[in-house]
Amino acid sequence: MVVVLLGIVLLLFFLPNYWAKWVLKRHTRGRDDYPGTGAELADHLLRRLGIDEVKVELTEDGDHYDPEARRVRLSRDIYHGRSLTAVTVAAHEVGHAIQHHRGYPPLLARSRMVKVAQKAEKLGALLMMAAPFLFLLTRLPGGLLVVVAMAVISFGTAALVHLVTLPVEFDASFNRALPLLKEYVPPYDMPGARHVLTACAFTYVAASLAGIMNLGRWLVILRR
Repeated sequence: MVVVLLGIVLLLFFLPNYWAKWVLKRHTRGRDDYPGTGAELADHLLRRLGIDEVKVELTEDGDHYDPEARRVRLSRDIYHGRSLTAVTVAAHEVGHAIQHHRGYPPLLARSRMVKVAQKAEKLGALLMMAAPFLFLLTRLPGGLLVVVAMAVISFGTAALVHLVTLPVEFDASFNRALPLLKEYVPPYDMPGARHVLTACAFTYVAASLAGIMNLGRWLVILRR
């Protein structure tokens, strides 16, 4: 029974991430019938929508939209790719640029929350590492409990932010990117495009679950 429960937990933690990667990889085959690359489509959509302040850049840090720099940043395979995954991911990131351009409140709130979460996660790691030493110095179990509680809150904040941002991701995928893709992607490719757009959003589910696992790992370390 313990093994079964452990297997179920591992599936819940790892399945979203593997499913998203599988979907994205499934549609990476180059397409000669597509008129442009992911970067070219992103740039075309931005210019067409009058979002001239946003530029498209190549990045090594994963596909994302940077609201501070006003940049749609695409990984090498997406930037240069001429595949369903490339154009769909590019349209998804343009969807975030559209949200920002139109003042979509949840995106603006997420941008603030992400900064807090990044700081909270770093603080949590420091507190977790410092907790045993603080306990040895103070010899106060209550003090250790406070430190651990603060670290749990810090890691939990990071995980929560990823889950809270899911509505922002689904809006970028299905309310912003999907209507645009219907004008550029053949009808027989649209089911695949919807799967890719869903995978783009579910990468944040995977990130949230990874944060929870990281918290659990530190708690196990402290128990030892």
